[in-house]
Amino acid sequence: MRKIRLSVLAAAVALTASGAALAADDLPAGLKTAMQRDLGLSGNELAQYLKAERLAAAQEKTVEKQLGRNFAGAWLERKADGSFGFVAATTSIKAAKAAAGVETRQARHSLAALNAAKGQLDSQLARNGKAPKGVYSWAVDLPSNSVVVGVAPGSEDAAVDFVALSGLDSTAVRFETLAEAPRRLNNIQGGRGYLRNPGDGYLYACSVGFSVTKGTTPGFATAGHCGDTGEVVYNEDSQWTPGARLGAFAASSMPDGNQTGPDRGWVQVDSNHTLLASVYGYGNGDVAVRGSTEGAVGAALCRSGRTSGWRCGAIRTKNVTVSYVDDNNQPDGTVTGLTQTTACAEGGDSGGSYITSAGQAQGVLSGGSGSCKGKQGRTGGGNSYFTPINSILSAYSLTLKTSP
Repeated sequence: MRKIRLSVLAAAVALTASGAALAADDLPAGLKTAMQRDLGLSGNELAQYLKAERLAAAQEKTVEKQLGRNFAGAWLERKADGSFGFVAATTSIKAAKAAAGVETRQARHSLAALNAAKGQLDSQLARNGKAPKGVYSWAVDLPSNSVVVGVAPGSEDAAVDFVALSGLDSTAVRFETLAEAPRRLNNIQGGRGYLRNPGDGYLYACSVGFSVTKGTTPGFATAGHCGDTGEVVYNEDSQWTPGARLGAFAASSMPDGNQTGPDRGWVQVDSNHTLLASVYGYGNGDVAVRGSTEGAVGAALCRSGRTSGWRCGAIRTKNVTVSYVDDNNQPDGTVTGLTQTTACAEGGDSGGSYITSAGQAQGVLSGGSGSCKGKQGRTGGGNSYFTPINSILSAYSLTLKTSP
């Protein structure tokens, strides 16, 4: 994908301190409009979704504990009539007693078994040193109760061989053809953002993720591919015009070529700047960051970035391994631990924020395929991947800056 930069984006819709229910009318106007536009929701459907989201947040851990080793995952699901429900799957043949409003569904494979199966593909990657050409990604897909392997058209045989060499049970695998290869969302043209100049004759732009601190040191989390450790970054005053120095990358990780690893980083901000615990709303009002509680599979979320502004979608699957390619279709790093969403993104959005309607920070954009407009010969539609914010906070001992 292409690298992205700028925009202190972040966070979310305010819940009351007491945790009172969030209603559609409580959403900032810009976030509400983006969710309805990108998720195809009417006002009534958005309100019903928020109700289902609250149920998922309250019941997911309880349902997992109740089902024990038979637990096969839980997710938010949109029904044929446009309503939303919270589904929990189990491998038990006995009818499971679920909490009110939670639908239980029988499944063949437990979540533990699916995670172990996905781990076999990760181990095969480690043995090979790289993913086969045309094999783009693999992850546990809860609704289909399978490990989904994303492949290029015509690369099905390579994917089958990859799975076979791993020793993975073929009954747990489903192949999905992706029209376009995932790429790091790097863009060297246009838009607001933070900029860096690595001295190769180009300026690179990305988007700010979330404000953080390390002890008393201020900074922001972003994508690792947006800059190397020690590189200086600048505010983007206007399109491709560097403004004031913001700071420098304190840490950065992004695998290149045939390497494997996480895509994460953080910028230490100079002391003359003030970072806000909010996400930029692109003229529709900023959104306060309230925390970093992880959303369930199927949960709606929105992302903010310098190129495409507010774009919304839903969490599709977690712990995804993605093998990126560059513009010449050559290996561009295999990134682990990503979350896949149906939100679209463009070059320059990299590093930007994903947040739920309840104001919970989810992660920073790594890459994707397709585009928000289907321009320049690329397929349209949403498919993007983010590095979970909690993994970045843990890796670098950072604290998320939140609004009271």
